[in-house]
Amino acid sequence: MRVLFVTGPWNSHLYQMVPLAWALQSAGHEVRVASEPEFVDSITKAGLTAVSVGPDETLQERLLRVRGESAPTMAPEVPPFLTDTLYEMGNEQRDGLPWEEIAWLLDTVVVPGMWLVNDEMVDDLVTFCRSWEPDLVLCDVIVHAGAVAADAVGAAHARMVCWLDLFLRIRRDFLRAQEENPALKGQDLVRDWYEGWAKKFGREFSEELVTGQFAVNVMPERWRLDPHERTLSMRYIPYNGRSVVPTWLYEAPRAPRVVMTFGISKVPWIDMPGMSSDHLQDVLDSVADLDIELIITLPPAERDRLRSIPDNTRIVEFVPLNVVLPTCSAVIHHGGAGCFNGAMAHGVPQLIIESSVDAVAKRVVLGETGAGLSLSLSELTGPLTREYLTRLIEDDGFREGAKRLQKEGLDQPTPNEFVAELERVTAEYRSRRAES
Repeated sequence: MRVLFVTGPWNSHLYQMVPLAWALQSAGHEVRVASEPEFVDSITKAGLTAVSVGPDETLQERLLRVRGESAPTMAPEVPPFLTDTLYEMGNEQRDGLPWEEIAWLLDTVVVPGMWLVNDEMVDDLVTFCRSWEPDLVLCDVIVHAGAVAADAVGAAHARMVCWLDLFLRIRRDFLRAQEENPALKGQDLVRDWYEGWAKKFGREFSEELVTGQFAVNVMPERWRLDPHERTLSMRYIPYNGRSVVPTWLYEAPRAPRVVMTFGISKVPWIDMPGMSSDHLQDVLDSVADLDIELIITLPPAERDRLRSIPDNTRIVEFVPLNVVLPTCSAVIHHGGAGCFNGAMAHGVPQLIIESSVDAVAKRVVLGETGAGLSLSLSELTGPLTREYLTRLIEDDGFREGAKRLQKEGLDQPTPNEFVAELERVTAEYRSRRAES
């Protein structure tokens, strides 16, 4: 079987795919990973074979060209009116988002992202797929070009979901709103994008292009927003890139160890809402007298903005989470997939400082499992962070909750165990296409 993974140029997205790619290779399948030229080195460093698609222009350069030097924002802050409905869980009677909220998400987040990340990739991706003829294409949830290419060559295709699937929820809410309001008929920018590319390659639009024929999901079944009708479950396996165990990890911590990390929210050219340097300094000042060992990952420029670093704090540019988390009593992070899923996999209580898009929904997961706590940016203060962190460390209930969430994750099949099911489902969809 030939399997093509398609990802955007972010380590945080690629790293979710690597364990399954390794498992497929180990089972004897041919694997390729397609992304933009700037990302080829990251793919090959993971021991995988890269396919370069799209122009040499980096995503940063494209973003600045499209939006202008004065507006480098990549992820606009989600307005408060969305929080009650977009992230709601466990309500089978949920009515869905009102039209004005759907329109804001489509116009501000979804469709601009489709154009920016995907348009430059499609032609090269289809050309490669016509040459290599993959049996299965597994797509990063924001790389819609993969579905277009798979459909053009008759490959099975699925979306890899490593966080709460907001895109699928928005799509379903959009179709519901359109069905209820005839005036909205014909207003479908997502369909327009897919239909335009499909026609170029001699294909017709189908909703399968948007949603995938099936989904591969690492979130435990109980914590999925609106899963695809055909969702295959797989265990999350942490991968953090090329890593070296730092010498300070050779010995057990002298006090409860806490790691604090912020993912791409601290990448200089991505202006995402997140913890500012002043906020971080306030947190450090507030926990300076706690008997803890605090490890913070920060780029050098962010470290230089701090006025002082307490004796109980170590700042490093990088530490592999899969190495440090097993030694930790708690983790503080922004709500990203790698941090949340890594803490889940290791059974570590979490404190989320909400800045990722789906962090509000993860607040619900932590609350209902007892696996941690969450703070919005508007609530964030040093003293409150100290209070929450102290609770996580001292209250055994959070550790028990984290272990319960860990068990839900571990109950899902490992990538190696999952390969057989993926083979079977791929063969099913390939035979359907051959018969049509």
